[in-house]
Amino acid sequence: MMNQDPNCIFCKIVLGEIPCTKVYGDNSFLAFLDIHPVADGHLLLIPKEHYTWMHEAPDSLIADIFVTTKKLMNTMRKGLPCDYVQVVVVGEGVSHFHIHLIPRFTGDAPHSDPTHQYASIEEAESFASKIKSAL
Repeated sequence: MMNQDPNCIFCKIVLGEIPCTKVYGDNSFLAFLDIHPVADGHLLLIPKEHYTWMHEAPDSLIADIFVTTKKLMNTMRKGLPCDYVQVVVVGEGVSHFHIHLIPRFTGDAPHSDPTHQYASIEEAESFASKIKSAL
């Protein structure tokens, strides 16, 4: 069994205790839509095993998560479309190492409304489907 924190919201998502709009998953990682997206299609990529901070994760996991990040960046550019994907490792908000993948267009504002939400689960699912269709 993987190392999990029973109080971590992302671990609860990995375990299926809290729903998410899943876009990608494999044995090690899970990518899902952020519920407060900076831009529509904003993904969070997390290791399924709990690491509070990036520097706590094994080097092999760090290498693999960034290879997966690149794969998802290319997928997002094809599926949404967008000009590029901004990658951010913040380390705050949720105490579980995670990477933000934010679809962007050349010339758009560097940060959008942090209180943005999808109008409905159907709208969120439509963005997830666009990304998944390019996998």
